[in-house]
Amino acid sequence: MMTITITAFEASPDRGRGLARDMPVRWALEEAGLAYDVQLLSFAAVKAAEHRSAQPFGQIPTYRDGDLTLFESGAIVLHIAERHAGLLPHDADARARAIAWMFAALSTIEPPIVERSLATLFEQDRAWFAERQAMLDARVRTRLGDLSRRLDDTEWLDGGFSAGDLLTIAVLRRLKSSGLLDEYPNIAAYVARGEARPAFRRAFAAQLEVFERNAAAG
Repeated sequence: MMTITITAFEASPDRGRGLARDMPVRWALEEAGLAYDVQLLSFAAVKAAEHRSAQPFGQIPTYRDGDLTLFESGAIVLHIAERHAGLLPHDADARARAIAWMFAALSTIEPPIVERSLATLFEQDRAWFAERQAMLDARVRTRLGDLSRRLDDTEWLDGGFSAGDLLTIAVLRRLKSSGLLDEYPNIAAYVARGEARPAFRRAFAAQLEVFERNAAAG
């Protein structure tokens, strides 16, 4: 059997916090109990023609399994979830709802979070940043408020843990340093439940090891 191979940064800009895009793919593979190899790439290699033949936008991760090559972390997680037990319900309607949450995580919840993160990274020195940050925080709070009401006091979004929860939690973790999650205790607890899963811990440790090894070498 061919071993699944994914790509990841050899020196991730997230500094081992488990925020790089290979993290949800690693987590999904761990939840499914699948062995995989990781090909570590430099920033230059990610933009080179060889990698772009698999990932046309010059990003990570890619996924290779035999003759199949995929890009986009959400598509990769869906592929894993559809073919291996543990990430999608057997019931057809519940399965469809879990997939809907996967799309919601990446298409509805994530965009204002990423926009806020990019502004914090690249616009803090602008005179208008405080006003813009307040606007971006309000947009994030709108999404968090909607999610908090939907989640209420349930453990997961729709019955048991699914790939919808995996991607939603992966997105929400980008807010951990902002303090915004603390305003919604049920969401903060939801994220903590995801991070407590053994599969998450294994995936996080594997990604952190890359950063620590590079830090020690540097």
